Amino acid sequence: MGTSLKGRTIVMSGGSRGIGLAILTAAAREGANAVFLAKTDTPDPRLPGTVHTAVAEIEAAGGSAVAVVGDVREEYDVERVIATAVDRFGGVDICVNNASALDVRGTEEVPVKRFDLMQSINSRGTFLLTRACLPYLKQSDHAHVLTLSPPLNLTPRWLGAHPAYTLSKYGMTLLTLGWAAEFAEDGIAANCLWPQTMIATAAVANVLGGESLASRSRSPEIMADAALAVLSRPPHEQTGNTLIDADVLAEVGITDLSGYGGGPEAELDLFVDLPQVG
Repeated sequence: MGTSLKGRTIVMSGGSRGIGLAILTAAAREGANAVFLAKTDTPDPRLPGTVHTAVAEIEAAGGSAVAVVGDVREEYDVERVIATAVDRFGGVDICVNNASALDVRGTEEVPVKRFDLMQSINSRGTFLLTRACLPYLKQSDHAHVLTLSPPLNLTPRWLGAHPAYTLSKYGMTLLTLGWAAEFAEDGIAANCLWPQTMIATAAVANVLGGESLASRSRSPEIMADAALAVLSRPPHEQTGNTLIDADVLAEVGITDLSGYGGGPEAELDLFVDLPQVG
């Protein structure tokens, strides 16, 4: 049985829109505090929302929120977000590695600058944020690291699809699985969560497939509900796992996913294969 997130403090990279904002808003309904590090201080014509609209949305849902405008690639900015969480709320209970850069072009098409961007935001940013949270997670009796990264699917299909992006995302997963082992005796749970299907976010619409793909994508709320199911468990109950949102919800008795949209033929996400039958 899960425990309430009331009064718990979540630190997140990103969070001004999409899956990150959905998670923080869902947690706010349970009375959680949110401190998030994001770059969008002023509106971007291609992207909905800013840190200011995100704070308003989270607080309207019932939580307390503080946005730190900064970059997860900058150690100083990461330290500022942790200091803000400690100053405002007294500590950190949950670290969510949400910020991510996406480029699914092949090796010959990806500029080196984009390769570096993905490694620095995805793998390195995950390392920086979690590392900064660790002293406070060790003091919490409900310590969780949740990283939005995929299962390690080593089939040739996925290894060959977009190696630069895959490296950055699998790096996030390997770090998180490593922390589950490294900090097991400190009572810190570390898990990865990934959507079974595409999620209707700005990244999907702008980068992957436009409105057609967005219509076959589920809403960010499915990831938020799955994240809350994971984060409300006592840390000793589940750690060192790569979890899929639909599986997590099935474990808590939610099997009708039609309310999340995407239609009957929702598009599987990257790194996800249909289960083998027979």
